[in-house]
Amino acid sequence: MQDPHPFAKFVAILGRGKTKQRHLTLDEAEEAMTMILRGQALPEQIGAILMLLRLKEEAPEEIAGFTLGTRAVFDLPADVPAVDLDWSSYAGKRIQLPWFLLSVLTLTVAGYRVFMHGTEGHTPGRVYTSDVLGLLGLPVADSLSQAADHIRARNFAYVPLEGLSPVLRDLIELRPVFGLRSPVHSFSRMLNPFSAPAMMQGIFHRGFMDIHAGAAQLLDQPHMSVFRGEGGEIERRPNKPTMVWTTHGDAEPQVETWPAILNDPHQQADTAMDPADLVALWRGETANAYAEASVTGTLAVALKLMGKADSIDAAQALADQMWADRNRDGLPVAA
Repeated sequence: MQDPHPFAKFVAILGRGKTKQRHLTLDEAEEAMTMILRGQALPEQIGAILMLLRLKEEAPEEIAGFTLGTRAVFDLPADVPAVDLDWSSYAGKRIQLPWFLLSVLTLTVAGYRVFMHGTEGHTPGRVYTSDVLGLLGLPVADSLSQAADHIRARNFAYVPLEGLSPVLRDLIELRPVFGLRSPVHSFSRMLNPFSAPAMMQGIFHRGFMDIHAGAAQLLDQPHMSVFRGEGGEIERRPNKPTMVWTTHGDAEPQVETWPAILNDPHQQADTAMDPADLVALWRGETANAYAEASVTGTLAVALKLMGKADSIDAAQALADQMWADRNRDGLPVAA
């Protein structure tokens, strides 16, 4: 009889049936992901484990373990720059433009260093971060080494998922094959390759806030906030209250409800979805109450997370002031 494949134990743990199956432990999840990324698992096994996890839904231990397994194989530069905030962008926007990019720009021109990572193209009809960065004067890095240079030059870097891990990019592109999202969509947001002390998370499904918060605790992430963002991105809906889960290290999550900024509860879809409108809003050439409230509202969550304000009202006031003080005459350029 042929001996079981070394990876088969992970499939068996998840697929033994209702009475015997269980979640992977953190160590098991870390080992499984390390094997996948090092080419030590068969395609059939990878498909099986991803869909078994999808069926039962991921546990915080699994998300944290997969994150650690991925971090273990990163090709980091010798001189890792200090980064203030890690920002993931994996969903793309369909109803509104990615106004959160102007929140990030406001942070970077104020001197904060932001590292962003994400992916694009997995869902047709969406505007992705990498599609519009060039309009804002921001290049896309193709590796963590190049990202380090960009951060030092302009306080910002964006690396697509293939620049972090080509294997994960291949796996996330299996969505149309499976017809479902996979755990890769969840834990890739937690990767934080430059170990930024603060991490922002945006999700689409309400039930994942406790999972991401639990994973952040297990990872001992110093500061992390997660909320249900517009389209699944890290962007507040300014016309609705926003529940934000925040963790600080392994402490229990703090859950706050941030109030709506606008009185009109009905969100109007942007039928044009013209990325040039991002530039026009930054320059003050156009008025858009929803967009500006989205920018400052999202910025306020980041500022409170980083400890720049001690209350929701103080964070919003600081965000409003930073937005008002932005340099409207130009967009970021290399130093």
